[in-house]
Amino acid sequence: MFTGIIEAIGEIKHTATLEDGLCLRISPGLLDLGDVKIGDSIAAKGVCLTVTALMNDTFSVDVSRETLNCTEGLDKAGGRVNLEKAMRLSDRLDGHLVSGHVDGIGEVAEFKPAGESYLLVIKAPGSLSKYIAKKGSITVDGVSLTVNGIAGDEFEVNLIRHTLAVTTLCDLEPGAKVNLEVDMVARYVERLMDSRMNCSTLT
Repeated sequence: MFTGIIEAIGEIKHTATLEDGLCLRISPGLLDLGDVKIGDSIAAKGVCLTVTALMNDTFSVDVSRETLNCTEGLDKAGGRVNLEKAMRLSDRLDGHLVSGHVDGIGEVAEFKPAGESYLLVIKAPGSLSKYIAKKGSITVDGVSLTVNGIAGDEFEVNLIRHTLAVTTLCDLEPGAKVNLEVDMVARYVERLMDSRMNCSTLT
């Protein structure tokens, strides 16, 4: 589990083809790897990945073809990625509960200054729209954000300058693709409602 509070910006230094995916070697930037061991989870660009090797000042992860097909931005050397180590049960939850399992790929519709902050508008896949609520939480490229408005399949968030300074969201522009993870509470509510409806139908 993660919180969506980014700890560092890393860089994909090298990619190597595997039989069914890619091996990525990532430079951690300012992320402290002192307590990281092989088998630990690190979220890169919102995707939960398992550390397979530690060497000098980099770490390696394997990414399956299935993961590559349903996410964005993990297949090119030189790409910048938001990094977060898995949370401990004793950690403060400053963002929201994030699984690191991307639900879909969104597209930036608008990104512009808005007073002291920036307005980011993203078009989500139609299948995810029902899980996105005003004042609810959403994860964009691993960053925990609060939804400020919704119009059809598009939702908007306000980004403060600090968020832009410590994440890769400052690189976004209209047309850019982003990894989205909806609030898992919304999915559990849907599951609960479906179960109740099924029970009502049976009785």
